[in-house]
Amino acid sequence: MSRRNRARAIRTAQYSVLLIVVLVFALAADWGELRRAFFDVEVAKKQFPDVVTTALVNTVVYTVLGFVFGLALGLLLALMRLSQVLPYRWLATAYIEFFRGVPALLVFIALGYGVPVAFQVSINQYVTVMLALGLVGAAYMAETIRAGIQAVPKGQTEAARSLGMSPTWAMISIVIPQAFRIVLPPLANELILLTKDSSLVYLLGLSMDQYELAKFGRDALNQHRSLTPILIAGLFYLAITLPLGHLVRRLEARTAKAR
Repeated sequence: MSRRNRARAIRTAQYSVLLIVVLVFALAADWGELRRAFFDVEVAKKQFPDVVTTALVNTVVYTVLGFVFGLALGLLLALMRLSQVLPYRWLATAYIEFFRGVPALLVFIALGYGVPVAFQVSINQYVTVMLALGLVGAAYMAETIRAGIQAVPKGQTEAARSLGMSPTWAMISIVIPQAFRIVLPPLANELILLTKDSSLVYLLGLSMDQYELAKFGRDALNQHRSLTPILIAGLFYLAITLPLGHLVRRLEARTAKAR
């Protein structure tokens, strides 16, 4: 048998096995029970409009707050990592290694429960979420931004210096804008990750008007004993992440074309 025929036979066998598995599942599944568990229309109707006006809106707000704070802190850490001052580099490196190694779950617990108990202070929930998401996200964004800055040709800085610019102004006006164009795709990926990490907000004691998608779906699951609310929450997460994923691919294609 030739190589082409052998490859065709293997593909045919794989498709056949897949078709058999699908048929067995279709014949053996209890479709009535699956519909009740996952696609209960009456339970789905009860999730609206709160799942959109409260849970979806809060998820977007939490993500944006964490991303903006993390981006600003990540830029600062990236510049510290590239600094000629050794203590700056040590501090930035220690921060990045720590928050990349610690689960985001622990950061949420520390800021949501540990800090208020230890220091006897009350922190606004939105501030807590912004800090928790931003502190973790900044560690990853810092390395991304640092790589982008180092990817800008050194001739750009040298040309700016030859025009009389100071090193600081050359970095701000020439290097950083070019670096951000390079790192836009991975930063968009980080935004997707923060969107999913915002589900950890359910660990905090939230009021109804502070619920995000995961907490909303979990409470509705306990109330209705159906997985339909979890499915709806997952669909709304996809409604956020799929367009962002498409944006990442477009940005990557544009960056590759520009190069």
